[in-house]
Amino acid sequence: MDYDPSKFPTGLSEQMEPLVARVLAGNPSPYTYTGTQTYVVGNGRDRAVIDPGPVIDDHIDAILASVGDAKIRAIMCTHTHRDHSPAAAPLSERTGAPIIGCAPLVLADDGPRSDESFDKHYAPDQVLADGETVSGDGWTIEAVATPGHTSNHLCLAVQESGALFTGDHVMAWSTSVIVPPDGNMSDYMASLQKLYERDDNVYYPAHGKKVTNTRQLVRGMMGHRKQRERQILKLLEEGSAAIVDMVPQMYKRLDPRLKGAAGQSVRAHLLDLKDRGRVTQSGEVWAVAG
Repeated sequence: MDYDPSKFPTGLSEQMEPLVARVLAGNPSPYTYTGTQTYVVGNGRDRAVIDPGPVIDDHIDAILASVGDAKIRAIMCTHTHRDHSPAAAPLSERTGAPIIGCAPLVLADDGPRSDESFDKHYAPDQVLADGETVSGDGWTIEAVATPGHTSNHLCLAVQESGALFTGDHVMAWSTSVIVPPDGNMSDYMASLQKLYERDDNVYYPAHGKKVTNTRQLVRGMMGHRKQRERQILKLLEEGSAAIVDMVPQMYKRLDPRLKGAAGQSVRAHLLDLKDRGRVTQSGEVWAVAG
């Protein structure tokens, strides 16, 4: 990633629309792009803070500066990867605001990714189920359950403006990484279809630019995943293979730092195909079923 900090300044509150401001955290990486984008919702007596991000003191100060004299009604997290939720606890301690949103998630180290990527200390005061809402002065935020990237992932919809905060489920700069055992390709595709059937006006992802061609982007993402699935099946029709051998053939110009993530997405596709009876597995070697 070519990252020029002058083009993506941290610590500033950018007004995206009357009810939405954005504050960028200083944690750019190949996985977070320019960094985690925290959103502040509301323009009246109170605010909701969405995805407060990692524990960076300057970033927490910037969130509070964006809120100003208003009260924080809710600190909301789309999911509990460590670039999204850890700042919820110190922000709550400083303001007394409740943590509301996705369920906690702690994994045993029983798969290709350990528990280290998740925020083990996330402790919400209230977990939102699909369709439940949180309201403040002039705003209402609805939880939209979108498992797939993680099993506890939520998107958050502002009913008054048609904005949807998509976390890591839909991003304009990259497709979401699906990492088993918690990440699930079948769930991810179903969640994409769920968003495709909605009529949100704009998406605000946790990483990358806002999205105005919402349904077109989602349709393209579903098509991309179907293309990857066909690519995998075509490779396996030519002969059994391990994931480590498939990745270089599928991702020709891949940033070497993203090789592991690509392998995990291939694994997620293979597990989905296995569940559907399309492929078989013998150790690390995969083959077309039948």
